[in-house]
Order: sequence, then C-alpha cells, then structure tokens
Amino acid sequence: MNNKRFLKILIPDTKIYLWIIVVMVMIIFMYNLYLGVFGVALLAYLIYHSWKSNHVRKEKWKKYIENLSAEIDSVARYSLLNLPMPLTIVEFDGSISWYNSKFIEMMEEKDILDKNIEEIVPAIDINKLLEENERIKDIKIKDKIYRVRHSIVKLDNEHEERYIIMLYWLENTNFYNLKTKYNNEKPNVAFIQIDNYDDVLKETDEEYRPLVIAEIDRSINIWVSRMNGLVKKYQKDKYLVVFENRYLDNLEAKRFTILDDIREIDLGNKIPPTLSIGVGVNGKNLSRLEEFASSALELALGRGGDQAVVRKIDSFEFYGGKTKAVEKRNKVKARIIAHALRQLIDQSDKIIIMGHQSPDMDSFGAAIGVYRAAINRDKKAYIVLNKINAAIENVYSKFKDKEEYNFITCDEAVDIFGEKDLIVVVDTHRPGFTECPQLINKSNRTVLIDHHRRGTEFIENTVLTYLQPYASSTCELVTEILQYMDTKINLEKIEAEAMLGGITVDTKNFALKTGVRTFEAASLLRRAGADTTEVRQLFQDDITTFIAKANVVRNAEIVKDGIAISVCDENIKNPQLVVAQGADELLNIRGINTSFVIGTKEDNIVFISGRSLGDINVQRILEKLGGGGHLTVAGAQLKDVTTHEVKNMLINSIEEYLEEGDK
Repeated sequence: MNNKRFLKILIPDTKIYLWIIVVMVMIIFMYNLYLGVFGVALLAYLIYHSWKSNHVRKEKWKKYIENLSAEIDSVARYSLLNLPMPLTIVEFDGSISWYNSKFIEMMEEKDILDKNIEEIVPAIDINKLLEENERIKDIKIKDKIYRVRHSIVKLDNEHEERYIIMLYWLENTNFYNLKTKYNNEKPNVAFIQIDNYDDVLKETDEEYRPLVIAEIDRSINIWVSRMNGLVKKYQKDKYLVVFENRYLDNLEAKRFTILDDIREIDLGNKIPPTLSIGVGVNGKNLSRLEEFASSALELALGRGGDQAVVRKIDSFEFYGGKTKAVEKRNKVKARIIAHALRQLIDQSDKIIIMGHQSPDMDSFGAAIGVYRAAINRDKKAYIVLNKINAAIENVYSKFKDKEEYNFITCDEAVDIFGEKDLIVVVDTHRPGFTECPQLINKSNRTVLIDHHRRGTEFIENTVLTYLQPYASSTCELVTEILQYMDTKINLEKIEAEAMLGGITVDTKNFALKTGVRTFEAASLLRRAGADTTEVRQLFQDDITTFIAKANVVRNAEIVKDGIAISVCDENIKNPQLVVAQGADELLNIRGINTSFVIGTKEDNIVFISGRSLGDINVQRILEKLGGGGHLTVAGAQLKDVTTHEVKNMLINSIEEYLEEGDK
C-alpha cells in the first residue's frame, strides 16, 4: 500500500491531459472531419505511449525495491550474525534453536544447541518470563554480569505460524561493580545510649565506677573499630557512630552482639548495663540518616531498651530486647508530665478520653483516672466507649447509672469535637487500635499515656507523650500523674477500685512486672478508698466462662520445651476474656513458662493472647504476626484465616524466634 502511494507521487498523472485531448478532438470533429481523424490517430498514439511509459517505470521501480530488499536482508543477516552482543533464539519450551558467536564465547559449555536455556542459565524462568513479561534481573556468568532483555517474534510461513523468543544479553559488569561499590561505601549513622547509666553507677561501689565506664567505652570502641567506623561520645551515656553499609549485613546476621557484650560486663556493678541502638540506613543525605537513627533509637527506648532498631526508610528491623525493662525510680518525669497535663486541661474546652478497642480493666481504669483529673479542674469530660465487653462489664456496671460520668460513642465524639478540645489516649499508642481513630486524625492536641513497648505504628504529633514500658500498667502511670496534679489525690471510691483493678489485671495479682512504684501506686489507691474485696469481685466469672477456661487448659499441647499452645472452643461467650485468662492459667502449670491461646471473635477475626514468665519474649514472637505488647504479655489479631492456619503461623514464628536466639 505504501509503495503504491509512493508511485503516484513519482509518476505524473497523464489521464487528465488525455481527457482534455479527447474533448478537443471531439470539438475538431464538429468543424473538420479530416482534422478530427488525424486527432484520433494522434490520441491513440499518445494513449499507447502513456501506457508503455508507465509500465516501464513500474517494472524499474519494482526491480529497484526487490534489489533494495535483498540488500537490506543481506545487511540484516550480516548484522545479526556479527552483532557485538550475545544473542540467543529459544523456543517457548526453552530449547535453544540458534545463538551467535558472542553467546558461545560467554558460556562455559560449547555444545548447547537444542539444550534448555534454563539448565544452562538457572536464573532464567521461561514460563515466568512469558506470564509476567518482566525483565530478567542481573545474571552473573563467569566473572561478568549480564542484564537480559527479551522480545517475542512471530514468524509467518506458508503453512503455519511460529513464535520464538529472542534473548539479548547486555553486559552490565561495570555498572554493577560501580553500584556495588556505591552501596558498600554508603555511610550509616547509629546512635547508642546506655539505658540504665545512672542506676548502674548508683549500685556500683565508687572505686569500681571508673572501671565500669571504661569497660563500656572500650567494648563500644572495639565493636566500631571492627567496622572501620567512627565513634564519638557526645554525652556521658550517648555515642554517635558512623560506619559503611558493607558491614550492616554482618551486624544483622550476628544480631548486634555488642548488646550481649555490654550486658556481660561485671566489674563490681550489681546491675548489668544495657544499650539501646538506633541505626539509620538508606537516607538521601547525612541529615536524613541522622533523622532515621534518632527515630530508631527513640523506638528502641520506647520498647524497653536493650535492643537495636534498624530503620530503612519505611521499614524497621528489631534485634535484641531479651531482657525486662528496668524500672526507673526517679519520679521527676511523672511530676513534669502531671504539671504539663494540668496546663493542657486548663487550656482546653472539653476533654475527650479513649482507650483501645475491646477495652480491658487497665484501659477503662486509666480512662476513669484521667476523667477524674479533668473533673477536678472543672472541665467537661467524656469517655469514648463503643461497646461493653465481658472484661469490663462488672466495673462498668458501677458507673453506668451515675449521671456524673459521660460515656459516648465514636460518632458522638466526632460530632461534639471542637478545635480547642483535648484528646487523651490511654493504654495504646497505635492509632488504628483506639476506640475512635478518625478523632485522632482531626485533632492537633493529643496526649498519649501508655505502658506498652513501642511498635512501628505510633500516634504522631502528640503535644504530650508519656510512654513508660517499665510500668506495670497505664493505671499505675495515671495514679502517679493524679498524685502530682493536686496537693491531695482526689478520687471517688469506685474510681480508685477501677484503677486498682487495672493494676491487678496487668500484674496478674501483683505477680508479674511488679516494681516498687507499682506497690506505691496501689497504696495511694488504697488510701483513696479502694476496697480490695470489691476489686476481687470485679474479676468473678460465671460458670460458663469458667468451664471455657478449663477447656482451654485441657486442649493445650506442648509444641516446644516449656511453650504451650491451645485453641479456644468456637461459639463461646466472651471469647477474648476466656483466651486471655486461659493463657494466664496455663502459666500456673509446672513446666510451662510460655503460653499462647488462639480464639475467634465476630467478623471471623482470629486473635492470639501470649503470656510468658520472662524467659521468652512473646512480644517479639507475635510482632512477626502483626501484633505487639510486652515481653511477658502480648497479643495479635489476624483476618481471613482459620485457627488452624494461625496455629501453624504461630509455630513458625516461635521457631524463627528460637533460631534467632541461638545465633
């Protein structure tokens, strides 16, 4: 079609002239017969001459095109055979049907015709290549790197159509080496902080203190020198480290052995020192790396310390975290938080308080405590509570009929929210787990009070954050805040009992994660009127729940030494309460130091409660499944899976954790 158009351009259109001559001859016929006959003869000659000339031109053009096509085919054939890069033609089944000389030069095998390309180059998957039409990643052959491109070609024969795959091997060695060199030499920034510096020195005799400090410095310097890095001590307990990226894989493979080295220092100190390390990786510049390292260190401290956190742009990797958080006996921070919270309450129109979804006694009691703090400042306060569950049913019944307590739903909270209102979140730091996540998005004045180890999901841009993973419960933290907000703690009897109930739940009757300040908070609540008998009655269960817990214990199986897993019966009343209490009961059995109970609640959500006596970090195990919590108490929720699948996932997570601990 294109050739015809081209011919029309090159060959003049003589038809119009011949038609003009025909008209003129007819006119001549009308005036002179002889001249008309002569004109007809002349017209016939002209028509013949025009036809012959066009025919000759077409034949010459056709011959020229054929010669040119032959020349192009010859050039293409020569270029294909002598292409300065390896080229391979393979069938759809992977068999090699043709290759050029450059391809055979780069291969170790010589006799490869009709062999499968996947056998010769295992990195190539023909099926995947055809299905996803993706570019093959860099492939190393001998000492060179090749990037493989491909194209699918259709061949038309007289009797059939056939498809082949052409593979072009582009050598990429220099670029790959340069990229590797760049990635290896990129700087990483790390911040190191001694978690318990003051406590270690306080519990160390004066003559041994310089030795302990010198040994910490020496260990850190030796660790950094092995990486040819730079270390600067910029405060008595803080260090800045810069090292090349080539050493990061080794650090992660060995799981930051410096954590264990520091913990093993014993030079007269009664308390082992621990480190928190934050590493910034893949930042665009040094400023960005410093920001990543700082946020990673903050996360490590928020999770209880004695661990390393590596931040790689949007992802976090955790190492260590095998010891319990050290309790801080200095109450200065609690006093500062109390004074700051008092000012924020005074400057706000309304106070809206909320805990986490499916609230427990600690979440409810902490919310009641903050509610009382707002009421004492003569402010209107509300507690967001969407649904009452079995865990708080008994304690909620003491408050629901009293007009002075305002419980509202999430929708109601959004409707009444104003710009000058203060949001107080208790017992969770994950925005998606709060009773009203959309309220957090609307507010720029949010206070966070929590005792859980910090996870990657966190409420950002808070005006005040009090996150203390060493604390037994959020109720303990709120009790201390109430102590310093006014000269005298002012609590109603049922409020003190709700908060004491929160402490009791999270400490398992003061058996786990209990420090000096836990008992001090409990004594304050007792003096405020809390009746321990009334508190105990808050935890009474009906016979159905008791039987369900007994079935959890009966269904338990030991999957590893000291680790028990049980699956709760389906379609039972109060599944979350049964699962949590069932996990606690399993720890009362001799030989079990860690327990996991799996249950199912509405909307086909499968959840896990994990408990430990401290030897195993259940938080680390359940974080692999998207959960979180503490070293001894943690949980997780999963959707669109069965309890059997969750059990297998949990066992795999436990095995991974144990393997990591052996490294």
